[in-house]
Amino acid sequence: MEVVVVTDQAELDRVGAELVSGWLGPAPRGTLLAALGTTPLGIYRELVARREAGTLDTSRLTLLQLDAYLGLGPDDPRSLHGWLRRDVAGPLGIPDDRLIGLRGDAVDPEAACRPYDAAVAACGGIDVSILGLGPNGHLGFNEPPSAPDAPTRVVDLTAESLDSNARYWGGRDRVPRRALTAGMPLLLAARRTLLVVAGAHKREILHRTLREAPSPAVPASLLRTVPGVTILADRAALPDWPADTPTPVRPGAVDG
Repeated sequence: MEVVVVTDQAELDRVGAELVSGWLGPAPRGTLLAALGTTPLGIYRELVARREAGTLDTSRLTLLQLDAYLGLGPDDPRSLHGWLRRDVAGPLGIPDDRLIGLRGDAVDPEAACRPYDAAVAACGGIDVSILGLGPNGHLGFNEPPSAPDAPTRVVDLTAESLDSNARYWGGRDRVPRRALTAGMPLLLAARRTLLVVAGAHKREILHRTLREAPSPAVPASLLRTVPGVTILADRAALPDWPADTPTPVRPGAVDG
């Protein structure tokens, strides 16, 4: 695992885009899984700027949705699918037929997970994954505890997730209580993963992610058991690096 610490949001956006662009290559034909939330949006804007400047070709790139609120269709402006289309897919020139989504409005949402997994597999898996760090260590909506084999599925959101998403909904009581999320096997199998963390409010959970033995109790800590992972954090989230360098973990070693 590589850890990169930057000074502020502007540097985080620029460095994140540099890393992702380098991993994708000059003419990518692969897949990009894109988390939403405020922290990674600047990275997507930087990628759009590179596309507009002609230094990033997205004409063959497939975009993957990470999670979806249950009960909201893809055309609902409150849906994560709609947000992904507006702020990532559209600006990057990725049409709907190259966007693999999770159907939060499916009649049988558990069954809707299977075609999503199949579509990701048909694309060869995830080439580059951009993830955020949840306040309780979740990845996507893989709430704790989430084992390494926890599949793409319907989940109940925890109190921490409801609280952290309340700002997007105008209050905690408006946040949907259930969601779909890409499973841990998909996320852990990504060829390259960028975990983006910003702000002092993420300091404690990032410390646990880096220092505690990998465990389903902190799903993000399981990233330490696989190769190809880079943590990109600002100094507010990781003020003591490299003095607080974590003990390396052998791939495959998981407690719990």
